[in-house]
Amino acid sequence: MQITEQRYYTPEEYLELEAAAEYKSEYINGQIIPMAGGTANHNRIAGNLFAELNIAFRQQEYEVFNSDMRLWIPKKRTYTYPDLTIVAGEPEFFNNRMDIILNPQIIIEVLSKSTKSYDKEDKFEAYRTIPTFQEYLLIDQNRIHVEQFSKTGKKRWTLCEYDEEDQAIAFSSVPFEIYLQDLYNKVKFEIVESAGENPVVEGLG
Repeated sequence: MQITEQRYYTPEEYLELEAAAEYKSEYINGQIIPMAGGTANHNRIAGNLFAELNIAFRQQEYEVFNSDMRLWIPKKRTYTYPDLTIVAGEPEFFNNRMDIILNPQIIIEVLSKSTKSYDKEDKFEAYRTIPTFQEYLLIDQNRIHVEQFSKTGKKRWTLCEYDEEDQAIAFSSVPFEIYLQDLYNKVKFEIVESAGENPVVEGLG
């Protein structure tokens, strides 16, 4: 991720610029950072999960938001756009702005090559400063692999990994599970070429 300019902006300046911008950017302690564009696989995975969550939560007190919803992290002075955010009960909005949320329980990121390290390290550290945050899912878009971090106590998190099509991910803080074959439905991985064989596109669905 590259910084647009070597200068610092106030949160208010960022919000003004973001309202007029053609593409979304994140804000990290005074710096404005453009977000990488989404791939087809990224959209398929996020869309598959968003659809399943919406159905599951239809009669429950949970709500899921997609990447159009901005998240404010006060302790890190950060605005970011998680791929999916799940809220328990009523969402809390910053300064009554309906596009900035404060109380995520679960955050889900679909990893890209350019942001994978940032999502696993600095962004996760920032998310952990949010009092309501209980669960973090990192979904690889280039292979079948999901990391699930679940909060078990103060400054304590456990990790579960999933990498087989017939495995089901059971969320730890809400009543929901999804099979990896449904999560990765219609996802097409990179072309794999073997000597003497025709190229094959690996995928599911």
